[in-house]
Amino acid sequence: MKIIIIANRLPVRIERKEGRFSIERSEGGLATGLGSLETEADKYWIGWPGIHTDDELEKKEITDKLHELNFHPVFLSAEQIENYYEGYSNSTIWPLCHYFFSYIEYRADYWETYQQVNSLFCNEALPFIESNDIVWVQDYQLMLLPGMIREEKPNASIGYFHHIPFPSYELFRVLPEREEVLEGLLGADLIGFHTHDYMRHFISAIYRVLDLNCSLDEINLRDRIVHVDAFPMGINYELYHNAPTLPGVKEKAEMLKNKLGGKTVILSVDRLDYSKGILHRLNGFAQFLQNHPEYHEKVTLAMIVVPSRDTVDIYADLKTRIDQTIGEINGKYSRLGWTPIFYFYRSFAFEELMAMYDISDIALVTPLRDGMNLVAKEYLASKCNTPGVLILSEMAGAAIELQDAIIINPNDTDQIEKAILQALNMPEEEKVKRLQKMQKRTSRENVKKWANDFVTELRSIKTQNKEILQKIVGKKQLTQIKSAYDEASSRLLLLDYDGTLSAFVENPENAAPSEKLLEMLQSMAADKKNKVVINSGRNHQILDKWFAGLNVDFAAEHGIFYKENGKWHKNLLNDVVWDNEIMEIIQHTIDKTPRSYLEQKDASLVWHYRKVDVWLAELRAQQLIHALIGPCSRLNLQIVPGNKIVEIKPPDFNKGSETLRRLEQQNYDFVLAIGDDTTDEDMFRVLPPSGISIKVGNFSPAAKYRIPLQSSVIPFLSNLIK
Repeated sequence: MKIIIIANRLPVRIERKEGRFSIERSEGGLATGLGSLETEADKYWIGWPGIHTDDELEKKEITDKLHELNFHPVFLSAEQIENYYEGYSNSTIWPLCHYFFSYIEYRADYWETYQQVNSLFCNEALPFIESNDIVWVQDYQLMLLPGMIREEKPNASIGYFHHIPFPSYELFRVLPEREEVLEGLLGADLIGFHTHDYMRHFISAIYRVLDLNCSLDEINLRDRIVHVDAFPMGINYELYHNAPTLPGVKEKAEMLKNKLGGKTVILSVDRLDYSKGILHRLNGFAQFLQNHPEYHEKVTLAMIVVPSRDTVDIYADLKTRIDQTIGEINGKYSRLGWTPIFYFYRSFAFEELMAMYDISDIALVTPLRDGMNLVAKEYLASKCNTPGVLILSEMAGAAIELQDAIIINPNDTDQIEKAILQALNMPEEEKVKRLQKMQKRTSRENVKKWANDFVTELRSIKTQNKEILQKIVGKKQLTQIKSAYDEASSRLLLLDYDGTLSAFVENPENAAPSEKLLEMLQSMAADKKNKVVINSGRNHQILDKWFAGLNVDFAAEHGIFYKENGKWHKNLLNDVVWDNEIMEIIQHTIDKTPRSYLEQKDASLVWHYRKVDVWLAELRAQQLIHALIGPCSRLNLQIVPGNKIVEIKPPDFNKGSETLRRLEQQNYDFVLAIGDDTTDEDMFRVLPPSGISIKVGNFSPAAKYRIPLQSSVIPFLSNLIK
């Protein structure tokens, strides 16, 4: 088995030296986590090597050297880098996911190149992928890749992790390619996010854009289930926690202390990006200086901004505004021997950054939107000598875990000011207590655990999807079922109607059986060995109307009525009289839920919500069930949630009780039950061990087999009786 990691960048640094190339591994958080996977499997990396060349000999030299490390490069042209990486990835998807709507750029060539580059990554990966391998795709640059791999390798085990926020549906829906992006992601078996909020937004987009059935953290596809889960990414805790004890870090820490003049240090570390809230932070600090002159010459803000995309207009403008704001603050408040803000516009080497973490009393981490933000975790881990206080934006994914930080709204400069004041005045005992609690969690939820948790869950899902695949009625399963059918002398065939024999339609009254279905049922009933029962939730009047003249038996309203030998029988002795309270509750729900309606049968009430927006439907269904619990308990009525319905009925009869009644009448050596709804599972559960249960549509552990599409049911039954 191999683990094939596919990311935009390979974890290497490549430099030209005297006409040759030198290659060094670069150990970022992702590389550390994936390198620590508790597995003996070989790990292969596929990605862009971070260097551009059009020379084929140079490409071969780089490729040969990378292959020695199990790294496989995807070379991109200058135009592809511009349109795929700088374009669609960072000028369309990045601002979309970080809620900067006005910064989103839409260009047809961006999207075309994004598709093209995802296809290049796919072509590089396919030769390595074997049936027992794990493929793990990383991040927003490759959202089409899982679907591309799935198309070529349908049995592959594919995971995808989204390292940035996933936006709410209302923002995501503006993306012209929203369907293609979601379908690409659904090529994965497991889709991971940093937080449950991003999970929720993704699932909301799935059922609104693609109209797919979602059950909590599962998305039901034709032949498998896609799982969605939260995996908060961590850091290499031991590396950061031990760093301040290193001689090189100690030396640099002393140098920095001298440079900063022994002041209380507030640290800010960011890549240059509009999502990081750098200007808001500076304005909050300026407000603190204005309102609290007693801290002048005592507190210094050390601001590290790592260069990023500063040739792009938006970023260049941001850099200019940061420079101007810092210049204004320092110009206004500086004194001899004290500068309020020390500004570093460059990358820091590891030892230098660790020294900065070590000497800082407060970390000010206030992004306007951030998928996780590992700076907060790195700062906490590094505090082994003196306690530090973390001020953290509620918009960072890390805020969910680090509740003992001072949590603020990064858009509110008043909150930034107050948080700085709170941190400066916090008692030592409280600092230590807060820090220890956050360190405990950060040390446990580290990057090794993140990677291993993801791969462990992916393996589990692979096993589950294999079982689901084995249940699907294909040629092998059809042959086995037909063999048992042909050998039987007495058969009971229990068939649900809506969603099984007939597709769902917008208006249930228009779901009359097709000529093809009637002919097939007539052929099935003509065999004297067969007892054919349409076991439906429909009322008996409509079943009589639709199947007039057909020699089959029926159960209506989930077994409350049944028809044998041409005569209808009623299991209930007394007519159901509906309580005014129940009717008023349902009518109130209909009034508040556009496009829902009530169907009143002889012995049951059904609230239909198939046409209703999924979020609203789920909300109203839960509200209705909750409101009905009291009156239904009092009147001994059962509430049955079904496929886009909520039904209220007497509790003593269901599709299972009707099935048992039929089984007690006669010995059958072949019993088949087929249905699509949760109500049909009552049938499945009471079948004899040799019985054949088939779920149409979503996977059900109660059924032995599965037919993913309703359109495949009549062909299956036709082949069965052939």
